Amino acid sequence: MSTEVKEASIQITGMTCAACATRIEKGLNKMEGVEQANVNLALEKSSIKYDPSKLSEADFEKKIEALGYGVVKQKAAFDITGMTCAACATRIEKGLNKMEGIASANVNLALEKATIEFNPSEVTIADIIAKVEKLGYHAHQKQDNKVQVDHREKAIQDQKRKFIISVILSLPLLWTMVGHFSFTSFLYLPAILMNPWIQMALAAPVQFIIGKQFYVGAYKSLRNGSANMDVLVAMGTSAAYFYSVYQAIVTAGTEHAPHLYFETSAVLITLIVLGKYFEAKAKGRSSEAIKKLMGLQAKTATVVRDGVEKEIPLEEVMIGDTIIVKPGEKIPVDGEVLVGYTAVDESMLTGESLPIDKKQGDILFGSTINKNGFIQMKATKVGRDTALAQIIKVVEDAQGSKAEIQRLADKISGVFVPIVVGIAISSFLVWILMVQPGEVTPALEVFITILVIACPCALGLATPTSIMAGSGRSAEYGILFKGGEHLEQTQSIDTVVVDKTGTVTHGKPVLTDVVLASDQEEGKFLSLIGAAEKQSEHPLAEAIVQGIQEKGIELGNVQFFEAIPGYGVQATVSGQAVVIGTRKLMQQYGIDIQSVLPTMEKLESDGKTAMLTAINGQYAGLVAVADTIKDTSREAVRRLQEMGIKVIMMTGDNERTAQAIGKEVGIDAVIAEVLPEGKAEEVKKIQQQGKKVAMVGDGINDAPALATADIGMAIGTGTDVAMEAADVTLIRGDLNSIADAIIMSRKTMRNIKQNLFWAFGYNTLGIPIAALGLLAPWVAGAAMAFSSVSVVLNALRLQRVKLER
Repeated sequence: MSTEVKEASIQITGMTCAACATRIEKGLNKMEGVEQANVNLALEKSSIKYDPSKLSEADFEKKIEALGYGVVKQKAAFDITGMTCAACATRIEKGLNKMEGIASANVNLALEKATIEFNPSEVTIADIIAKVEKLGYHAHQKQDNKVQVDHREKAIQDQKRKFIISVILSLPLLWTMVGHFSFTSFLYLPAILMNPWIQMALAAPVQFIIGKQFYVGAYKSLRNGSANMDVLVAMGTSAAYFYSVYQAIVTAGTEHAPHLYFETSAVLITLIVLGKYFEAKAKGRSSEAIKKLMGLQAKTATVVRDGVEKEIPLEEVMIGDTIIVKPGEKIPVDGEVLVGYTAVDESMLTGESLPIDKKQGDILFGSTINKNGFIQMKATKVGRDTALAQIIKVVEDAQGSKAEIQRLADKISGVFVPIVVGIAISSFLVWILMVQPGEVTPALEVFITILVIACPCALGLATPTSIMAGSGRSAEYGILFKGGEHLEQTQSIDTVVVDKTGTVTHGKPVLTDVVLASDQEEGKFLSLIGAAEKQSEHPLAEAIVQGIQEKGIELGNVQFFEAIPGYGVQATVSGQAVVIGTRKLMQQYGIDIQSVLPTMEKLESDGKTAMLTAINGQYAGLVAVADTIKDTSREAVRRLQEMGIKVIMMTGDNERTAQAIGKEVGIDAVIAEVLPEGKAEEVKKIQQQGKKVAMVGDGINDAPALATADIGMAIGTGTDVAMEAADVTLIRGDLNSIADAIIMSRKTMRNIKQNLFWAFGYNTLGIPIAALGLLAPWVAGAAMAFSSVSVVLNALRLQRVKLER
C-alpha cells in the first residue's frame, strides 16, 4: 500500500550563505517522515515532500526556528457574516485551523471578524474565503488589510538603513587609515580622530549594533554544530576590534603608538552590509518572471449574485459564479461562455497573435483579454486551479528545485567554512611563530583577511540565481520547466522524437482539394456532398462539411442517408443519388473510376485522404482531406538540425502518410504505425543506441513515451494533464519551443558554470594571496562583497536573453 506524499513550501528568513541553506536542508531531511527537502538560498524558500501521517507543516516551522531561522507568515483580517451564535464562530475557527498552511485562526463573534495567520505559499486568500463559504457563512477580506509588507522589501530597507549608519560611523575611521600613507600625507587629519577611545566609540556601534546580525547568526550556527559565513565575519571583525581594544589599553599612558584595527572591523562590516543590500535587491529582481505572470491577473470581477451585479475582488470569485465581461476587460478566471459572442486575445497563453472566436459553451482562460463582445461566463476554475495559476506554480517549483550541479556546490559549501577557519588559524600560527616571530599585527591581518576573503556567499548564490533567472525567462517564452534538474538535463538532448498529430500538424483535418469531373459545376457538386456528409459523425465528414460551409455554399435537402462502415456513405440529396467513399465502394456500385486513380494516388502519396463521389451512378469528382502541417514545423525542424540534433517523427498513422509529412517537413527519420503502448518501446530502442532523447507529444496519449524519455515535453496550452505528464510544458503549441527550450537550458548551464568558476576561482586564488600577507583586510571585504554581487548580476543576464528565429 503506497503512502500518501504531500508537498509543503515554506518561506525562510535569516539565511546568509550556502552553509545556512545546507544546514536547514540537512535538519529537515533528518526528520522522520520527510522524503526530500530542498532549500533554495536565492528564493529563501524550502520545498518539502513528506508523509502527512507522521508530520505537519507546523513541525517543519518549529524545526526551522529551532535551527535559528525565521518562517514568513502572513496575517489577514476578514469580515464574517451569517454567524448567529458562539457555535458558529467555533465551527468556522475549527474548520480554518484544520486547513493546510494556516498557523492560527481566531474568530470573534461580537466583532464578526476573523484574524488568520497563514503561510502564503500553501494557502491563498481565495482558499480561506472558499472554506468559510463551504461552512455556510460569508467572508470578505478587510479593505485596510489588503496591502501586505513584502518580507524581501523589508530586508532591502533594513540593509539600506544599516549601511547608511555604518558608512557615517566608518568614514572617520577610514580617513585615519588613508591618512597613514605617505602619498596622502597632504590630507588634513584631525588629531581627535587618532585618539584610540574616539575610534573605539565610533567602531563599537558598527561592531555590535550593525554587526549584531553576524553574531546572532554565528551563535545559532555553532549551537547547531556547524559553521556559516556569519562565523567567518564575526571571528574576523571581532579579532580586529578586540585586538585594537587590547592595544588601546596596554599603550594607555605610554609613549608607544598603539596598532589599531578599528577601521578594519568597521569598514569590513560596512562593505559586507553593502554586499547584502545589493544581494537583497538582486534577489528581488530575480523573481521578476513570477511578478510579471502575477501582474497578468485581473484584480476584480463583475459577478451576478441574486440578480444583482456587483464588482468584487478576484479572490472572492467562487466556482459557479456568473461573471459579466465587457469589451476590453480581462477575463478574471477560467470558465465557459454562457451568453454572447466575442473574440479573445489568448496570446499571453498560446503565443497566437490572432484573437480566438468564442461562443456559448467555449472555454475561457483567466487573464486573457476580451476584445470586442459583451459576454456572460460561468466560473469553472478559480484561485490556484486556473491555467495561469498552474503556470505560476510550475515556474515557482522549477525555481525552488535543485539541479545536480547545485547539490555538488552545496556539499562543498557545507565543509568549506570549517576548512577556511583551519587555514586561517594555521596561517596565523605560521606568521607569529615562523614568518615574523612574536609579531601579532601581521599575523592578525593575515588571519582576518583569510576569514573575510573566503566567505562562501558567491558559491551559494551561483546556481539558484541562474536557475531562477533561466526558468523565469523561459516561462516568458512559454516554456515551463518542471524542475531545476530538467532545466539541467535538457542541454544534453541530441535526439528529438516528435508525435505527428497535434505536434507537427494541427491535429484537425481540413478540406484541402476538390477535383471535379469535366461535366460538373463546383457549387452544385459541393452542395450535394456537403448535405450528404453532414449526416455523418465521422471526423473526416465534419472536415468536409466545414470546408464547404466556409466557401459560403448552401447545402441541399437530404431525403435519405445511410452510412456504410469502412467504406463511405450513400444518400439522396435534392432528389439525386449520391455515393461518397473508397475505391471498393465505387466498384460495388459499378462506377468507372480508372481515369481518376492516378490523381487519387498522387493525393494519397502527399499524405491526404481522398474520397470518390458518384452522382446518379456516374463518377462526379473527388474531395481530399488532410491534417495540415503547422506553419512553424519546417522552420523548427531546420533549427534543431542546425543545432546538431536528430529529429524523428513517430506516429500511429500509416507509413505512406507519415513518410509524406516527414518529407515535407524535412524530418530525418519516420517511425510509423506505432500504437500508443509501443511508443515507449521505440524511445527505449533509441536510448539503447546511446542517445539522449526528448519525446514531444500532447501529454495524454503519449504519456508512457514522455515518461520513458530523458526529457518529456508536452505541447499544449498548459493544462493539468500536459503538465503532469511531462518534464517540460511548451504552452505555445509551436515546435520552435523545443529548440528554444534546449537553447535556454544550454545558456543557463553555461551561466551556472561561469558563476561557479568565478566563485571557486575567487576563493581558491584569494586564500593563498591572503595567507602570503599580500591583501589588506578591507580590500578582502570589498572583494568578497563584489564577488556575490557579480555572481547575481551575471545570473540576471539570463533575463535579457532573446531567442531569435
